[in-house]
Amino acid sequence: MKLDILGCYAATPRSLTNPTSQVLTMQNQMFLIDCGEGTQVQLRKNKIKFGKIEHIFISHLHGDHFYGLIGLISTFMLLNREKELHVYGPKGIKEVILLQLKLSKAWTPYPLYFHELTSTQPEKIYENEKLSVETIPLKHRVYTNGFLFKEKQGDRKLLVEEARKYKIDVALFKSLKKGKDVISEEGKLIKNELVTESGDAPKSYAFCSDTVFSEEIIPQLSNIDVLYHESTFLQEQLKLTDPTKHSTAMQAATIAKQANVKQLILGHYSTRYPDIKLFKIEAEQVFPNVLLAEDGKTLEF
Repeated sequence: MKLDILGCYAATPRSLTNPTSQVLTMQNQMFLIDCGEGTQVQLRKNKIKFGKIEHIFISHLHGDHFYGLIGLISTFMLLNREKELHVYGPKGIKEVILLQLKLSKAWTPYPLYFHELTSTQPEKIYENEKLSVETIPLKHRVYTNGFLFKEKQGDRKLLVEEARKYKIDVALFKSLKKGKDVISEEGKLIKNELVTESGDAPKSYAFCSDTVFSEEIIPQLSNIDVLYHESTFLQEQLKLTDPTKHSTAMQAATIAKQANVKQLILGHYSTRYPDIKLFKIEAEQVFPNVLLAEDGKTLEF
């Protein structure tokens, strides 16, 4: 599982910082999460082959989270994209993008699908044989979702020497990896656990950006591997969190601790602060495993 941070600051783009956007690579699939201004420039700077992106998840319709989307869609046209592109986001995202395409007379030659979200309860919005994606309802000034990416349990690991000892035909190895019992060349039933062991534990990643502190999301985040949680403010600006519907670094750490996550990543920093290390210092007072998102940083788990 790999996470490329393209932008992780709140509000307006600056010469050295970018608004929210990141690429999650999981099970050899590339997912774009939010698409603030400058996203496609950051994709190029980070040498990410963004033509592989087939699914884009937009948390909410504030400009610093989706104003880069129409530009990216247009660039895909110029690059002669042919494969489908799926966009998941709040109701209204289809209207705003199609209006821009209509007025510029630039309809996409590739299939463009919108999956508009309205539910205030968690719902599964994407699934294949290897992973699933579900929404995390958040509390912000407009309808907002986070996203929870979860791998499914993969194949078991084959103990080849044990399989040979039990005289199992190589044609049955695939069945063993799928957890099935098999019949040996001697006609004996061989239990799967004798010749395999558990595969890699499935990984999970949650993206929670733009939300006031809410313990309601904790059950859904319980025991996940990695949590990205907004930390717009430090605790000294706590009074700003309610009117703006944002969180502090300490509040993000509290969510991570109560949910028993393995790793917390902070981001969506207000540009009022001169040094983002202050966010890590504050969060570590509550939760020890803290990483700071930074534009251009790649994290592997």
